[in-house]
Amino acid sequence: MSDVVRVLGQRFIAAVPILLVVSMLLFAVLRMIPVDPLALSVPPNATIEEIDKIRHDMGFDRPIAVQYVVWLQNTVHLDFGRSIQHRDSVAGLIAETLPATIELALFAIVIASALGLAGGLYLFHLRGRPGEVVADLASTAIMSLPEFLWGLLFILLFGVALDWLPFIGRLSPAFSRPVHSGFLLIDALIDRRFDIFFDALKHMILPAFALGLSFSPPIMRVLRSSLHDVYAEDYIQQARLRGIGEWRILVRHATKNAILPTLTLMGVQFSFLFGGTLLIEVIYSYPGMGNLMVEAVRNADLPVTQAVGLVYCIAVLFINAVVDAIYLVLNPKLRRR
Repeated sequence: MSDVVRVLGQRFIAAVPILLVVSMLLFAVLRMIPVDPLALSVPPNATIEEIDKIRHDMGFDRPIAVQYVVWLQNTVHLDFGRSIQHRDSVAGLIAETLPATIELALFAIVIASALGLAGGLYLFHLRGRPGEVVADLASTAIMSLPEFLWGLLFILLFGVALDWLPFIGRLSPAFSRPVHSGFLLIDALIDRRFDIFFDALKHMILPAFALGLSFSPPIMRVLRSSLHDVYAEDYIQQARLRGIGEWRILVRHATKNAILPTLTLMGVQFSFLFGGTLLIEVIYSYPGMGNLMVEAVRNADLPVTQAVGLVYCIAVLFINAVVDAIYLVLNPKLRRR
């Protein structure tokens, strides 16, 4: 346990300079966009004096370096300012939309893990057989399509043509969303509203599968390759000589060692998956943080864009730190003696 705490501590310490660099780049790049963020904040008949006053109140009349320092000081205290478009607290907007994105990403991670691990085992099971080529081509075809294209295909097939699943929003209009933690599935269970729970789950199936399916083929391929390497080890042959069945060797011996390099890739994939929620949320009108980000960029809402970009960076760093800790737990060789 001490090793896990040590690794997490090291990752969090290393994340501080990374976040500083990302925040500086984000702040500077957004200031280079040839769009005046005040356009949404002033009435059409505003005078020059009124415009200058609003510019001063928002801090846009200061040098960029001073603006950044002020913004960073406020950000450390979780004060991201006010949204230019929504006229509301940016922290409140993030607190409202982040749980939806986390729910969607976690559901997609479960799907990607299940499909990737099961597909990898099946691809390895087909080794040397005619079906291996077909399965390999199928995984390549799945990997060739990006998540947003899978999202559109699922809408056309399961949402429009077959009319099996909803594909707009997070909850049907007939239901009133319970508000406790912000996580809709948890809040529905707290209120014992299983109808809301299953309705929310149905709304998540298509976007989560679009994300999970597109990120699962690399996991399949790495697991299959790792299993090939593990099966060349002597202890696999020794297990066969002791009369252990092939299925038990695969599940209890080979997979336990082959999962380690696969887990490293899964960490990278899940980081990309969390970022991939942005387009998926727009396609499915899912009220998450990605949708908030796109809307903020479209309307030159700098406070929201800066804050959401930073939150995405924090999420990716957190996912990588957790994966490193899990890797340490599963691989005793990395622990201190």
